Amino acid sequence: MHIAIAGNIGAGKTTLTSKLSKYYKWEPHFEDVENNPYLNDFYKDMQRWSFNLQVFFLNSRFRQIIDIQNSKKTFIQDRTIYEDAYIFAPNLHSMGLMSTRDFKNYKELFNLMDSLVKGPDLLIYLRATVPTLVSQIQKRGRDYENSIRLDYLTQLNERYQAWITGYNKELLIIDVDDNNFSENEEDFVSVIEQVDSKISGLSQDK
Repeated sequence: MHIAIAGNIGAGKTTLTSKLSKYYKWEPHFEDVENNPYLNDFYKDMQRWSFNLQVFFLNSRFRQIIDIQNSKKTFIQDRTIYEDAYIFAPNLHSMGLMSTRDFKNYKELFNLMDSLVKGPDLLIYLRATVPTLVSQIQKRGRDYENSIRLDYLTQLNERYQAWITGYNKELLIIDVDDNNFSENEEDFVSVIEQVDSKISGLSQDK
């Protein structure tokens, strides 16, 4: 089974991926942040490094999905390949931070990859307002994230909402503003109960 967690920057994807993987004994696939050679440069000069960054993430997540599909284990994935293609890359293009030529090249590459893989069995979307995102970004204290603009987070949130509204596969939405699963055990138990319900339904379908 393939479980994936989606959400804006600072929504809590990595934290929830870690907690759920430990609870269910699932294999985690984390977003490759520490070994990403473009991330620091991207936040300093988005226009120069946007294409490089997005291609790096696209390749990384495609490899993760191939690993998942070739395994009989249950995996939980920190962010999906679809968020790159439907949210981050289009947003950078619309902001004038990725050229039309690069964006078309990127989309063609994604379409090829998308034809070779299938989506997650369950998508968990962490929905959060911008103030919550900013608070959590500040808590984790990554230097390169200090320059993230509020309008950037807002635009990403709008694209996430549009994407999730049209998402027609198995979906669980968790409102992070009202659920502090990272620090509150009762809130995490609430998440577990919702995930159990979704997994039970998936098992019955199969």
